[in-house]
Amino acid sequence: MREYATTLPNVVVADRNLFTCSQDTQEKIKEYIREYDLNRVVVASCTPRTHEPLFRETLRQGGLNKYTFEMANIRDQCSWVHMHEPEKATEKAKDLVRSAVAKARLIQPLADISVPVNHNGLVIGGGVAGMVSALDLAEQGVKTYLVESAGKLGGQALKLYATYQGDRVQPYVEDLIDTVNRHPLIHVYLNTTIQDASGFVGNFTSTLVDKQGKETQLDHGAIIIATGGKPYEPEEYLYGKDPNVLLSLELDQEFIRGSDRLNHTKCAVFIQCVGSRIPERPYCSKACCTHSIQSALTLKKLNPEMNIYILYRDIRTFGEKERLYTEARARGILFIRYDPEDPPKVEKENARLTVTVTDHVLQRPLQISPNMIILATAVVPHDTRSLSKLYKVSTTPEGFFLEAHMKLRPVDFATDGMFLAGLCHFPKPIEESIAQAKAAAARAATILAKESIDMEPIVSVVDEDNCNGCGICERVCPYGAMHLIEINGLITARSTPASCKGCGLCAASCPSKAVDMCHFSQHQIRAQICALA
Repeated sequence: MREYATTLPNVVVADRNLFTCSQDTQEKIKEYIREYDLNRVVVASCTPRTHEPLFRETLRQGGLNKYTFEMANIRDQCSWVHMHEPEKATEKAKDLVRSAVAKARLIQPLADISVPVNHNGLVIGGGVAGMVSALDLAEQGVKTYLVESAGKLGGQALKLYATYQGDRVQPYVEDLIDTVNRHPLIHVYLNTTIQDASGFVGNFTSTLVDKQGKETQLDHGAIIIATGGKPYEPEEYLYGKDPNVLLSLELDQEFIRGSDRLNHTKCAVFIQCVGSRIPERPYCSKACCTHSIQSALTLKKLNPEMNIYILYRDIRTFGEKERLYTEARARGILFIRYDPEDPPKVEKENARLTVTVTDHVLQRPLQISPNMIILATAVVPHDTRSLSKLYKVSTTPEGFFLEAHMKLRPVDFATDGMFLAGLCHFPKPIEESIAQAKAAAARAATILAKESIDMEPIVSVVDEDNCNGCGICERVCPYGAMHLIEINGLITARSTPASCKGCGLCAASCPSKAVDMCHFSQHQIRAQICALA
């Protein structure tokens, strides 16, 4: 490969390294830049997604513009996918290197885009995740706006009785609410929603509207969305038709109130996976198994003679939570597995509830007559569509907000300057929501602590002389970076570099070829295609 690379046009030097990303090789690249007076560098190795920033920094330290770098991904696209065809993989690697060199010959130096930063933060959602994020930002000296659509802070945590360790949730939530309300840098907006939004990282503007229709405009540099979730309300299992059929959180509220009827309940049945792990909601809600077992143990403590049954598809008490399952078995709580094709049947005759379930061991139906039925329903997100449209962020098919990358950017949105936490991201127990909220606040603080931020200049540019003002680019841009403006009576498109993410949709859609992409220009891509052909 090294010998082949030296035969390509304009290639002055080529080298082979075992680990091109190692510190020794980085120093060698700098030496080659100085020795051969290089003005372009191509690395053929692994994915640019993880290592391109490293090589760009090496070029910068070597005295070159960091955007004069090009990378060929021969690991993912050759050696990994064609491991059993080494000769063909090598030929493909040559094609990729030849293509990368062809593009590198036409690369132009670019300058980072610097934008000033507004040092205020916006947190949308006043549940535990939202309050923790707001408090973490405020404790770092950030003026924080906390927006909640309900009339009180707390969210779903107001209905929770205890954590899996047995710690009471209510005292923690009330203390958190009090701390947030008293903090001088946190401005709370209750009964308020987001009506409009614009801007980009470091310079967002959001318009709030309350129940009275009063509008408030806020300028801020970063956004944390923590709008939470809620339990699915089923139509099955007689829910809403019998007061003794409860949701898991409704049982928690019975615990919080100290309801006397719990002491007199002789038999309780928990039914798991209600409305989840089905085609409409194929995900596991993660906290349901632990919560049901913990609630069953709480009932046992209130009334040791109570018969308790947990009807489940799979028990998922992972990690330290496994001890709850062990304790439940030891305390005489019975677990009965049911087939999803043959779910339990709940009936009511003469004011008496009956649950019929087929035991997979006995292979026969069992009939239980409980005083109370508790349904562990799926966690579903609040309406995320309006915010996703306003802030140009993605959602999953189930309606949860989607992070940029589950490993590399787990609390970031793909839109810079926006972060997420809590149940709006995915079902999770309260301790994970708190941890994610702290992570989101830490990520937001990395932006809000700066006077200005540098952004990649790999953005769209418009040749206004060729633009005919058709507006296609404005309609297809998912980030709102393209706008039509009037210049000397003529309509033309203009790009906002700070909002552009370099996806290229505008350039690909422009019928007059008036839009191009920095670092991925049409003539650069054409050169790559010609090199491959």
